[in-house]
Amino acid sequence: MIKRFIIALILLAVVGGGLVGFNLFRDQAIENFFANMQRPPVTVSTADVEAMTWRSTVRAIGTVNAANGVDLTMEVAGVVKEVLFSANEGVRQGDILVRLHDEVQQADLAAAQSQLELNEQALARAKELRSRGVGSQSALDSAQAAATTSTSQVAKLQAVLNQKRLYAPFAGTIGIPQIDLGQYVTPGTVVATLQDLQTMHANFTVPEQQFGVLAIGQPVRLGLSEDDLPFAGKITGIDPKIDPATRLVSVRAEIANPQGQLNPGQFVRIRVELPAEDEVVVIPQTALVASLYGDYVYRIRTGSAEGGAEPERTVEQVFVKPGRRSEGTVEILDGLTAGDAVVNAGQSRLSNGARVTVNNAVQPTTAKADGS
Repeated sequence: MIKRFIIALILLAVVGGGLVGFNLFRDQAIENFFANMQRPPVTVSTADVEAMTWRSTVRAIGTVNAANGVDLTMEVAGVVKEVLFSANEGVRQGDILVRLHDEVQQADLAAAQSQLELNEQALARAKELRSRGVGSQSALDSAQAAATTSTSQVAKLQAVLNQKRLYAPFAGTIGIPQIDLGQYVTPGTVVATLQDLQTMHANFTVPEQQFGVLAIGQPVRLGLSEDDLPFAGKITGIDPKIDPATRLVSVRAEIANPQGQLNPGQFVRIRVELPAEDEVVVIPQTALVASLYGDYVYRIRTGSAEGGAEPERTVEQVFVKPGRRSEGTVEILDGLTAGDAVVNAGQSRLSNGARVTVNNAVQPTTAKADGS
């Protein structure tokens, strides 16, 4: 009985030991398999690191105003006799736009002109008599004073008459009339707006950090949208004082507008073109990865080929120092050199040293540096 029991224990121990040994062998084999198994290569797209000419700009938004633009008003009170312009009509400098009732002033001027003619004739006779030695100096002086007084009176009455008329101070496009015939107007009443649309001013502001890169004469481009900047001009004024409340500096640019496509008061987008910089290292912005430890890229490393096989490509994580950004590109100040290849799509599946397969059939961006 005891002998059978011992044999059973031995058999049970052999079976249990075999099961334990098999499980240990299986686990070790699985661990070795996964430890030696390589992950399949990750398909990525790449872009070359380029050293190119960087055309920097300062971007801003502003308002367009006419270089010469005013709201025309009357100097004196009176009743409107004539409105001599129509809306959106081109006028020349000195054209009469509005005439108030001026019969009294014209009558006074006519009387003063008649008196002036009489006094000038008397002065001529006094000079003739004085030249012959039969006239006194006091008579000549009195005639001269009377003629001078009459001349001044005529000039004064002519100025009063001119105040009854509204003249165009410069050539431009007149707006909608704001007065009607027979209306009584007072000094300061707005008659219409006059705008010279041939030359425009664009007023805008830039941050104080960019104050040092601005200069008189720098070229600017502007338009109604960021993607369409058809108008060209140059900076004509930079405010020497920075606004302490907003930390902005005011700038003015002058733009030719021969077709009249820009209108005063219009909102525009502006780019100030700065001098171009050569040999600036740039990469597509999609290649740059941000993390808590800094910005980095995955650079392609190509191994040596064996037996005619295609060389193996892997990636290495490289921390870089980015600089300016513009339309899908970013400047790299440190970490890369021109000619390197970096991954610009598929980084989420990568780790340092991972094998990759390059497929550049589709690129995530084709933007070029053309901005700030």
